Amino acid sequence: MIATLAVENYRSLRRLIVPLAPLTVVTGANGTGKSSLYRALRLLAGAARNGAVAALAREGGLPSTLWAGPETIGRAVREGVYPVQGVVRARSVSLRLGFGGDDFSYAIDFGLPVGGGQSVFALDPEIKRESIWNGPLLRPAAVLCERDNGIVRIRGDGRTWSGPYQIRPYDSMLSEFADPRQAPEVLRVREQIRSWRFYDHIRTDAAAPARASQIGTRTPVMSHDGADVAAALQTIRETGDAAALDQAIDLAFPGSRITVESEGGGRLGLRLHQHGLLRPLSAAELSDGTLRYLLWAAALLAPRPAGLLVLNEPETSLHWQLLVPLAQLITAAAARSQIIAVSHSQTLINALHRATEEAGTPASTIELIKDFGETRVAGREPLDGPAWRWPKR
Repeated sequence: MIATLAVENYRSLRRLIVPLAPLTVVTGANGTGKSSLYRALRLLAGAARNGAVAALAREGGLPSTLWAGPETIGRAVREGVYPVQGVVRARSVSLRLGFGGDDFSYAIDFGLPVGGGQSVFALDPEIKRESIWNGPLLRPAAVLCERDNGIVRIRGDGRTWSGPYQIRPYDSMLSEFADPRQAPEVLRVREQIRSWRFYDHIRTDAAAPARASQIGTRTPVMSHDGADVAAALQTIRETGDAAALDQAIDLAFPGSRITVESEGGGRLGLRLHQHGLLRPLSAAELSDGTLRYLLWAAALLAPRPAGLLVLNEPETSLHWQLLVPLAQLITAAAARSQIIAVSHSQTLINALHRATEEAGTPASTIELIKDFGETRVAGREPLDGPAWRWPKR
């Protein structure tokens, strides 16, 4: 389980270090940094697939994603004695992401290339530092693998360091050095991160992939866009917790049930049977809210649990009466996967707290606020968060 999440200089997240529970709810007003926290997690996950540099480039590169405020926010800046606009950065550009766990922890530090030359990729970020260490807090003796610019070193069983290995500035050591014999810790961290799943505003419009019939194959994990929802639900029925699925449907839509039917050519179609109707409704006929709830059921009851499941505004398009069943689905999933749920809905948050307290595993709520453009946790001073240290350049 991840115990600590740390982000520095990513958009409004100038310096955010937060503790994570088995189920953590992130809330706050619009513009306080909830989406930035979600996207920072996705960037961190991208490092395990060597996609973080490309993801940053798609966001406009470091100039567009870096904290846009002053490096230091002192009293003179807050009171307007010193102007903010026109101030030149004095420190090296640095965007840092990391997490701390009981077993292993990881951090990555992005910066701008030195020189750049004539390349059209001169503004692409480079990975300046990476580190994997044992335990939640970085200590020199706990470091297992580290990267300093283009050099990677691995600590062996005898606690001695290997010789230097070369690595390209845009490659992560998680993808290049995950060797089960030479660097088993790197492989474990990579596979841990690759087990994370993200669901963000799955489409339910008329042309949404989830509304069309789908080629049927066993699907223990629903895709990020819900295109294989019928196969995912049938997989739950055949190899997962079918009783929990039936209960989730009946709780949300009393007297209803779902089936998955073959439509020929290997295609599967979703059907919702409702009391009082002469025929079942296909996915194309369902309301946005009904289809979205079925998508959440497929994601949260997946037979293959995620190491970390991140849900971005799961209440979208749902009637308030569906939020209690959704909270029960999320609570049940939290018994198998660590969950971070980003939500605007106080109704859902209250339902989650009631459901988790009844289950004996209370959820943790983090409320984000903006202070002088910087995202902070409400009710906490800057030094109140968990202990954390970044690898030094």
